[in-house]
Amino acid sequence: MTKRHGYALLAAVLAVIVVVSAAIYVGVTGTGDDARDTINAGGRTPRNSAAPASSGTWVGSWSASPAGAEPRTERKGFAGRSIRNVVHTSVGGASARVTLSNLYGTTPLSITHASIAVASPTNDPAAAAGTLRRLTFNGNTSVVVPPGAQVMSDAARLRVPHDADLLVTTYSPTPSGPVTYHPHARQISYVADGDHTEDPNADAYTEQSPFWRYLTAVDVLSNETDGTVVVLGDSITDGISSTMGANRRWTDVLSDRMRTETGAPRYGVVNQGISGNRVLSDGTGQPAANPSGLSRFDRDVLDRTGVKAVVIALGVNDILRNPHQNDPDRIVEGLRELTRQAHTRGLRVVGATLMPFGGHRGYEPGLEAVRQSVNEQIRSGEVFDDVVDFDRALRDPYDPRSLRAPYDSGDHLHPSDAGYRKMAQTFNLSHLRGSAAAEL
Repeated sequence: MTKRHGYALLAAVLAVIVVVSAAIYVGVTGTGDDARDTINAGGRTPRNSAAPASSGTWVGSWSASPAGAEPRTERKGFAGRSIRNVVHTSVGGASARVTLSNLYGTTPLSITHASIAVASPTNDPAAAAGTLRRLTFNGNTSVVVPPGAQVMSDAARLRVPHDADLLVTTYSPTPSGPVTYHPHARQISYVADGDHTEDPNADAYTEQSPFWRYLTAVDVLSNETDGTVVVLGDSITDGISSTMGANRRWTDVLSDRMRTETGAPRYGVVNQGISGNRVLSDGTGQPAANPSGLSRFDRDVLDRTGVKAVVIALGVNDILRNPHQNDPDRIVEGLRELTRQAHTRGLRVVGATLMPFGGHRGYEPGLEAVRQSVNEQIRSGEVFDDVVDFDRALRDPYDPRSLRAPYDSGDHLHPSDAGYRKMAQTFNLSHLRGSAAAEL
């Protein structure tokens, strides 16, 4: 072969490669990202919606602590049913990923389909047009979560709004044993018989639920948010007395302030409150239901995505619940230990004083003395980096042992919606900035 013929052959080969490559490119991208990733109103099944990470920061937009095993799910779990969790975002982003937990399961949890969507504005389980995405796990549409474990999905390309509801749906075809759940959602979610994971409409979702099941976190890839603040608390942080479905927990109002106020740190807010939670004592079972703040700090705080600061609002249940913790120094030492653990990661900690419970059925003068002693030590500055004084903000000025009437939900322990709003307004947002103190 002459050199001239060799060059001609090489040019022909290169031309073929270019044509084939162009055909492959057109075949992959010609329908557009939205067409690949979206289920339209006609119910077309999407391809894999996993999205390569683009620029931005992964932060927590929503989270809920796994609190125990749902009663009466020990045998079948939710086999053959679709669970559509409704959750509310604190910040938005260009992609989303979720965490599913089988912490309290005793057998493997098989999820064969999962999806995420922005909820329609009609306050029902329908997806907003063009937003339903199939979730994948390491590129697969199904995943098996071992007992006691959790999994994180791949990133799904989805424009997630801030201050909006998302639908995260899972389907398991086989019995999974006890269902890991968060019982006090203050938000209605939904269940359907059969696999309706990729239904954009609400027709099949005829059963309502006040729980969040399996889902424990939603992260977003954000260009406008710098990190996450994690709030560790009890039923007051859980928002147990707030209006159902209205997102009026004090952490929701805090999130609104951080998003709208000039000069505020741009953090997502994730609520790690568990009703009845204590600093020192676990619940029963193995693993323990309602684990103590000390037990769950790694899982629920340090392992959250993009965490920059921590708020701790715990201690009143140590005093109120049996057996009563009558030694304030033990409670305070537990709170100091939480601060020390946060400091090992360079995280700043803001701690809350314990609010009054005069008039509550568990009130005793001796328990009030313990609360006062804990608060005195918190205010001293030797427990946390900074303090938010919820006690002073919400107590009755004429009877400091009790909540002020407009801030009382009626049980003399949990705040009303107005009380939750007051808590968030009391918070000094600048306390969330900066690094941890060297030592307390």
